[in-house]
Amino acid sequence: MFTTLNKPSTLIHEIQLKKVDNWNLFKFSEPLQLRMEELLEKKKADQITPDEIAELDAIGELDRIFTHINAMLAAQNANQC
Repeated sequence: MFTTLNKPSTLIHEIQLKKVDNWNLFKFSEPLQLRMEELLEKKKADQITPDEIAELDAIGELDRIFTHINAMLAAQNANQC
């Protein structure tokens, strides 16, 4: 189980670089991906605690950062072709 998180940097150990087709992309570890999905389901069911909301916020921030970095990498790779 994950503890209460205040900063996305506390999840640094959950970052993975995975090869997808010809791309190297930043991804969540499987346990963190499952935890995010669990928290989203609890939020959807309105059964999420304040600590879990903080945890989901931190994971969500890291997800936004990954999306941005992965988009930058994809654009850079597209420009090199």
